[in-house]
Amino acid sequence: MEFDPRRPKWQQIAEVIRQRIRTGVYVPDFQLSEVRLADEFGVNRDTMRKATRALREEGWITTTPNMGSFVAGVPEGEPQTD
Repeated sequence: MEFDPRRPKWQQIAEVIRQRIRTGVYVPDFQLSEVRLADEFGVNRDTMRKATRALREEGWITTTPNMGSFVAGVPEGEPQTD
């Protein structure tokens, strides 16, 4: 992925993940691996953690201790793309 240097990488990554959830690429209960995503986007885990923290706070994903992060679905009020 080519990043826009004017915006933080974590925001751009979170945007991509939101879009993947909206379009059904990532379905509810799909486990998101920060390590794999960091590799995919070519960023460090700190950057990936910022993205997943934002997604969790917005209701896109949930995190279960000792289990990981999972897609919660499209939060109520958000547009969903088929």
